[in-house]
Amino acid sequence: MAGDSSAHPAAAQGALAQGTPGGAPPGAPLLEVRKLRKEFSSGGLFRRARRMVAVQDVSFEVRRGEAVALVGESGSGKSTIARMLVRLSRPNGGEIRLDGVDVLAREPRGASLAFRGRVQMVFQDPFGSLNPIHSVAHHLERPLLRHGRVDGLNPALSVAGHLDSPLRLTGKAAIRERSIALLRKVGLEPAEEYLERHPYELSGGQRQRVAIARALAVEPDLLVADEPTSMLDVSIRTGVLNLLARLKREQGLGIILITHDLASARYLADRIMVLYRGRIVEDGPSRAIVSAPAHPYTRALLASIAHSGVEGLVAARPRAVAEPGASETGCPFAPRCPDAMDACLSAEPAPRLVDGIRTVRCHLYPEAPAVT
Repeated sequence: MAGDSSAHPAAAQGALAQGTPGGAPPGAPLLEVRKLRKEFSSGGLFRRARRMVAVQDVSFEVRRGEAVALVGESGSGKSTIARMLVRLSRPNGGEIRLDGVDVLAREPRGASLAFRGRVQMVFQDPFGSLNPIHSVAHHLERPLLRHGRVDGLNPALSVAGHLDSPLRLTGKAAIRERSIALLRKVGLEPAEEYLERHPYELSGGQRQRVAIARALAVEPDLLVADEPTSMLDVSIRTGVLNLLARLKREQGLGIILITHDLASARYLADRIMVLYRGRIVEDGPSRAIVSAPAHPYTRALLASIAHSGVEGLVAARPRAVAEPGASETGCPFAPRCPDAMDACLSAEPAPRLVDGIRTVRCHLYPEAPAVT
């Protein structure tokens, strides 16, 4: 992500340049997602093509210094949304606004370098996202050079007492000192020794910290973390989550956490959005959702924490379960829901405001006000 070279005309880059609000009013969200939709087609030479809706009518906002978690089991559409947000996959509909600028309309052919500089992604597999034949220094130098971050140091990344006059550094000296500051920022000490190491010489947690440092090299406003701790030992996960929480707090970094683990989401996120079959079924403050889930699917996710995984969260009721993405009426969770009613089979529930603090798509709350 950080080293992407797909630059576009200067006009687009100017509107999305680092720190440029794009005409957004004070207090406006950093990121606005409106009615995002993604479809895939399957089929072959001897099979009729079928359309599968992976993400449907997804809308949410992220503010500076806020962490929002997208939670759901495998196949719920979390990673598809992440790839659309960082422009690795193009939506079939909807809007993605960064500081009020509709980036899909402004950059229809692909993401500009300016966009890449403001939105970065940390992938699930830290070893797969780092080239094993290159050193840690190489992985940090490429984004610094590509995005022109070599004429001094961002004060937020410098370490007190480490540099007397960081702004006087240029060229190779600036790159090296900035790389050291980035490694210290993510808790890798002694940073000078890590520069010359290769990914295969690091532990899983250390590799993930290098991946985070690489994303921070371009000074992004928004970090999309796709299951950043799922391949790490339990003892290491807390350290990575603490690092992300500190970056959110100290640098005002907006974070979107993609995870199947409600415990990790509760630990880091200010708000949790629960996805099922590409739809947000519950959205609200993390503490409220974890302590008193309103949607049956959210309750099933919480119940699964005590078990080995998220497979078979709710036993299917005695009727056929539709294939994912198939055209159907009613609530998509109805075939697995222990609270399903007749209305659940005939009409998809509209989002409703429950308890005044969360949005829930469920027929269990007919008296709650509808959310437009």
